Amino acid sequence: MSAVPSPSNNFKRLQARLRGLVGKAIEDYRMIEDGDRVMVCVSGGKDSYTLLDILLSLQRSAPVRFELIAVNLDQKQPGFPAHVLPEYLRSLGVPFHIIEQDTYSVVKRFIPEGKTMCGLCSRLRRGALYRYAADNGITKIALGHHRDDIIETLFLNMFFGGKLKAMPPKLRSEDGRHIVIRPLAYVSEQDIARYARARAFPLIPCSLCGSQENLQRAEIKKMLREWERAYPGRTEAIFSSICNVVPSHLADGKVYDFRSLSADR
Repeated sequence: MSAVPSPSNNFKRLQARLRGLVGKAIEDYRMIEDGDRVMVCVSGGKDSYTLLDILLSLQRSAPVRFELIAVNLDQKQPGFPAHVLPEYLRSLGVPFHIIEQDTYSVVKRFIPEGKTMCGLCSRLRRGALYRYAADNGITKIALGHHRDDIIETLFLNMFFGGKLKAMPPKLRSEDGRHIVIRPLAYVSEQDIARYARARAFPLIPCSLCGSQENLQRAEIKKMLREWERAYPGRTEAIFSSICNVVPSHLADGKVYDFRSLSADR
């Protein structure tokens, strides 16, 4: 019987880097506390696989005790390989649950042909996951959004929504019942892609529903790629800026009381 090859030094360094960044985000934003029951939303994409993998690794050495449960929403998309995630999650030995809900038919009924389904699909998916969390004692809901997602959302809101707003690393839901965390907030998409390739995750494509990629987000992604090529480090600098906000040097009177400003006499 041949010996199992040991991970390469490059992979070990990458894994250590991701563990460090995720651990720092968890500590900086107090994402996970002692006794938490954390629901890791697993879609079958590289981001959520990486999130689960790193959290399982951290769980073994964390100074606090917390539970992990992987949850996937089977939206009944045509061609969805329903066996892939259960088989993979069983192989890890991690507790998991598959929610079966035909959101695909709902989206197809309400969204005209050729239009992107992502907005409505996302709302329906969020509702199903929140219901499961409420019914099963979940204290934190972990999503796989990474640093690039956060930056792209910042520019989407600026360019198309007229708001200075991104994805926070930690969020309380509108009804106040759930805390959503994004432990990959400090991790680049490039590092996640490298990690996913090295781990050979059984990826499930997001294009099964046949919807178009959000064209606005694709434009932003292309713009950021070009910036990063021309000016390496710019993406990191943009992310750093949303962590270092100076309200007195913006223009929102609801955030900073400009009307009451007066000179010292």
